[in-house]
Amino acid sequence: MNELLDTLRAPILLAATVATGLQAGTYYTWASGVMPGLAKVDDRAFVSSMNHINVAIVNPVFMLTFLGAPALAAAAVATGTPGARGWAIAGLVLALGTVVVTAAGNVPLNDALAAGGSRADFETAWVRWNVVRTVTSTASLACLAWAAWKS
Repeated sequence: MNELLDTLRAPILLAATVATGLQAGTYYTWASGVMPGLAKVDDRAFVSSMNHINVAIVNPVFMLTFLGAPALAAAAVATGTPGARGWAIAGLVLALGTVVVTAAGNVPLNDALAAGGSRADFETAWVRWNVVRTVTSTASLACLAWAAWKS
């Protein structure tokens, strides 16, 4: 069993780091480009664009990394070396935090906007929650990368 763990350790940690990096990049892109760009359009274009994007983002490719990042981080904890395990645990906790922030913060706002909510009730709160998940996912990436360095 130890041989199998030794064989899987590096690929699992690499996959966890890549999936988390893709998630962090997604949220960073929203924070640094998408939302500042949409801030310049009128309310109708903003609401229409957000509603279309929120439907399009729920796809297998996105969901693979959205759910895969914490799942792979958990596998990295299970297979990690003692010197790296603490960093992998931190990466897992932060990856789970990203999912929780998305589910509790961004998704309800997306649903309210799709149900006829207003930009005024959506934009500031959504941007704030997105910044939180950008930070948690980026911190998770850093922890997993450090775990890789330490393993």
